[in-house]
This record gives sequence, structure tokens and C-alpha cells, in this order.
Amino acid sequence: MRPEIPDKLFFKIGEVAETTGVENYVLRFWENEFEILKPEKNRAGQRLYQKKDIELILQIKDLLYGEKYTLAGAKKKLMGRNKPVQQNLNFDPEKLARWKKKIKKDLDSILKILGP
Repeated sequence: MRPEIPDKLFFKIGEVAETTGVENYVLRFWENEFEILKPEKNRAGQRLYQKKDIELILQIKDLLYGEKYTLAGAKKKLMGRNKPVQQNLNFDPEKLARWKKKIKKDLDSILKILGP
């Protein structure tokens, strides 16, 4: 069961630890291990987590403790989540080349009509 995340803009590390059930030192360790977990810091150097960071922490916790992934496995799983999905747009390079030739021909005729 996922804990209820309060409706705030920023959370300090203690609040995140309490909400997620993960110790402060573990959160700091995960910041070093998982490139996608980078909370902002204020002028005083305190970490300021956002809701998306807390959701990511809960996902990491679930992968490591619930599904028993290793750190490397969890990193790989999370990085796969952030890769862009290539869409098949039914791209036809020959059709594009013909279209470009037609456009060029049309532009050339327009230039001839307009004159020098």
C-alpha cells in the first residue's frame, strides 16, 4: 500500500523519510546511485524533494525491497522507463524524395515567373 503524499510543493529530507519509510542516509545514498534522483537544494544546502521525487523513491523502494532487485537491476529498470519510445510513422524515404523534388520544381517555376 502506497503512503499518502501530502499536497505540498517541496519536502525536506526528514519529511520524505517519514513519508516513505526510508532512512535519511539511505535517501542520500540513493541520490548517489540513481542519476534520475536529484532533489533540488536551497541556499543552505538542504535537499528539497518534490512529489515526483517521492514517487520515484517509493518506486525504488518497491524494486529493491519488494521485488528484490539488485541496485544494478533497479537502475536498469528505471533507466528503461525513461528511454523515449520510437514510434513507427510509416515513413517512406522514396516518397519524401519525390515530394522534395516536386517542391523544388514548383519553387523554381515560381522564381521564373517572378523574374530576376
